[in-house]
Amino acid sequence: MEFRVPGLHITNRQKELYMQHRQQGGSQETSAAKAGISIRSGRRIEQPNQDSSIIDRHWRTREDPLEAVWQSELIVLLEREPSLTGTTLLEYLEDNYPGHYDQRILRTLQRRIKQWKAVHGPDKDVIFRQQAVMAQQGFSDFTHPDSVITIKGEEFRHLLYQFRLAYSGWRSVTVVQGGESYAALACGLQRALQQAGGSPAEHRTDSLSAARNNRQNVWTDAYQDLCTHYQMQPTRNNLGQSHENGIVECANGSLKRRLSQQLKLRGNHEFDSIESYQSFIDNVVSRLNRRSYSRFSEEKNALLPLPEHQAADYQTLHVKVTRSSTIEIRRVIYSVPSRLIGERIQVKLHHDKLMIYVGQQYVVTLSRVYPILGESRARSIDYKHIIRSLASKPQAFRYSQLRDDLLPNDNYRQLWKHADTHLLKREACKWMVTVLRLAYEYDIEKELGEDLLADTRDGKFATITELQDRFLRHNNPIEQAIPQHDLCSYDDLLSTIKGMDNYPYVGVPF
Repeated sequence: MEFRVPGLHITNRQKELYMQHRQQGGSQETSAAKAGISIRSGRRIEQPNQDSSIIDRHWRTREDPLEAVWQSELIVLLEREPSLTGTTLLEYLEDNYPGHYDQRILRTLQRRIKQWKAVHGPDKDVIFRQQAVMAQQGFSDFTHPDSVITIKGEEFRHLLYQFRLAYSGWRSVTVVQGGESYAALACGLQRALQQAGGSPAEHRTDSLSAARNNRQNVWTDAYQDLCTHYQMQPTRNNLGQSHENGIVECANGSLKRRLSQQLKLRGNHEFDSIESYQSFIDNVVSRLNRRSYSRFSEEKNALLPLPEHQAADYQTLHVKVTRSSTIEIRRVIYSVPSRLIGERIQVKLHHDKLMIYVGQQYVVTLSRVYPILGESRARSIDYKHIIRSLASKPQAFRYSQLRDDLLPNDNYRQLWKHADTHLLKREACKWMVTVLRLAYEYDIEKELGEDLLADTRDGKFATITELQDRFLRHNNPIEQAIPQHDLCSYDDLLSTIKGMDNYPYVGVPF
């Protein structure tokens, strides 16, 4: 029985199947049936030197559309500049031979150029695949997440720092705020080394400005000290050669794909805090590390031991507090407690916070703020730092440069707009400052803002006196009645003391 359909070519796969079955002892009839060809075709396949696939066709099946210009012009251009593309050469032909060449020959031109470069073009760079040595190299890189994350309803702008060991492929991922700063690098790297339980002999990055002064082509002092602290040799890949950092570059893609899938499975991108988001990432990374568990178990024992203490993962700055109770750090203005006015303070600048000291005495921690995309400056003002001073001169509120920043949220901004509309100027300022003072003194910022805004929607407007009465009445401590002793009880007490002859202090004047 013939199985071959007339007019169809026999594929190389059919030829392979036929010969496999024949080599396994099958008859020509059985092998042909299993390969879907005729018995006659099977016999022809078995004949020596009869494989039509090896016939070299040297004739053309259609007229060459580039015959007039290929040798005389296009090859000359390619020899002079091999990086020219098919699109560029087609535009050249369209400009020099109007009406003779169009987009229909683009694919032909691209194939012809590709073939010419393979035969006559310049040598290409060779990628020399490296053999990973146990505990030798660790790689660091930053990447932008593909998914938008929100913390308590607000978009959270951040980067993901990833560290990966070359031998085992074990990785650690840390959420960092701001850019690719030294503080972010030091925080993520030290966290990774603590999780790994040791450090590799060499640490590699790309051309991070946080680690290297690229103008002078030297490592920064802070990064050099960090690597020395962990007994690691700092190295970097050559400029523009991202494949040299491929151990971690390719891992960025797999990480972001896995995070995207887990967020879809979770059903939302909302988190209560940065800590809960970091915990989510740690769970995802833990699953990825299961693939390298056995190799990491071997490599972990070969890592260098960690030092007793961690290195500093911050930069130290010294600034003076202005008379406005503010400081400026990295183009961001921060408010600080007013008692620091005039002091020269020490600021330990982390990627996510500022720790403030007077001398060696810790004072306060502030959340670090970064300018939003498209702006070069930002402010972080906390009304609690200066509200008591403002309460003594409330009229300064209206034209203060920090006025809008002093209002903690949208509820208070709407309250100020309502007060400024319905009250006299002086009364509006005094009312708003009183509200902020009460929010601070009684720690009821959220509740007070919501309650007062609800009152204004109902057409009510609490006066300053009503506000003070409400909170003084509800927050003053309850007075406890102290009973007055009867005077006779003192006579009883004195008579008791006189009867204590052996009491050592009886008779001693008080």
